[in-house]
Amino acid sequence: MNVSTTICALSTPAGVGAIALIRMSGPDAVSIAQDVFTKNMLDAPGYSVHYGQIVENKEWIDDVVVTVFRAPKSFTGEDSVEIACHGSRYIQQRLLKALLNQGAVLAEPGEFSKRAFYNGKLDLTQTEAIADLIHAESEAAHRVALHQMKGGISAELRILRDELIHFASLVELELDFSEEDVEFADRTQLNDLLNKVIARIQSLLHTFKTGNAIKNGIQVAIVGKPNAGKSSWINALTNDDVAIVSDIAGTTRDKIEVPLLINGQLFRLVDTAGIRHTVDVIEGLGIKKAEEMIQKAAIILYLVDSSTATQEELQTATSYIQSLNNEGKLLFLMNKADLLPTPPAWLSEFSGMLVSAHEPNDVQRVKEALVETAQLNTINEQEVIITNLRHAEALQQALIDLEKTQLGLNSQLSGDFIAMDIRQAIYHLGSITGEITSDDLLGNIFKNFCIGK
Repeated sequence: MNVSTTICALSTPAGVGAIALIRMSGPDAVSIAQDVFTKNMLDAPGYSVHYGQIVENKEWIDDVVVTVFRAPKSFTGEDSVEIACHGSRYIQQRLLKALLNQGAVLAEPGEFSKRAFYNGKLDLTQTEAIADLIHAESEAAHRVALHQMKGGISAELRILRDELIHFASLVELELDFSEEDVEFADRTQLNDLLNKVIARIQSLLHTFKTGNAIKNGIQVAIVGKPNAGKSSWINALTNDDVAIVSDIAGTTRDKIEVPLLINGQLFRLVDTAGIRHTVDVIEGLGIKKAEEMIQKAAIILYLVDSSTATQEELQTATSYIQSLNNEGKLLFLMNKADLLPTPPAWLSEFSGMLVSAHEPNDVQRVKEALVETAQLNTINEQEVIITNLRHAEALQQALIDLEKTQLGLNSQLSGDFIAMDIRQAIYHLGSITGEITSDDLLGNIFKNFCIGK
């Protein structure tokens, strides 16, 4: 990475707005700003704000506010300048062009965050948390991203990694004294440490399912027979006509996915084709997709027509859902409550609710049931939760290496094999925070960042 260049980019969304923000970072950031700004910037201290005009070739472009950050006390760790101008597309492009004419270069996606990483201002988990924070769609996702930005995951992994490094160094030290048959690493303590680290990694991996739901939304499959009211319910929950409602059975042929925010928690509702036996090829493909969504869903809302539903039907539906997904949480909605005002006694056995999509109180009850079923509001703000697939995969690899270490230890394998497996586990843990990196890894991470961040 060429940190000798000075980069610039538009940091606010492209388009017309009241204000736009252009960022610049690098060794010449202040002097380049000086070349196009009417105020003296060369002696400007960090955290200072200046009002003036952007001028190029004696042409007045705009009135702006310029904020100066001095290295190392800036986001990137370099001298940085932020220029707040009016939000005209023309002004944005003219200002960027003026900076480029003075020697700045356009930033690549995520290059500001990448420089912050290279300059030791943030580790990889913290830079990834920035992207998560920008794209957070719910209170829970925002809370988890903030905790990760503060170094919650880094601190946890650093402790585990340091303990493993200590023991690996003792095991490797023994190899230098193999002829003297000296033992520096207590095998009992090493085994205890392995048990502790393995248990903690397993615990972290266990949080990934929850973390993924927080980050991307909790998948809710709305399923049932044709004409059970699935499309009516997705419209009622979202308060929008997103699905076609018709008395004709088999109207929904493809899945319809809609985000729904309830009390700061993001759900992704999926309206699916009605489940039934059919000879229609297209409808059959829709039913197959419905079954695929059931397999992936964290919550399954199974709708039945309350006027015709029987205890046997719900038992059959329960077995059917569990055969596809025995981990998802199943809620029965006995729809069209106006046709059956009194719930049958057996309904409570199936976590069933007697509801109508046309009754606002029932819609609210179902929303509350979704939040209660998800149970994300019970998460401790300070709890370390894995939301990133890259982190989960690295933890899984570290777990495999530690289990191999434990097997080798119990089998009285030579110390060099044990040390090698511990080092592999250390490598995978270090790859999460960026203590172990490669150009390919960094390129893959930062290519998905916004330009200007």
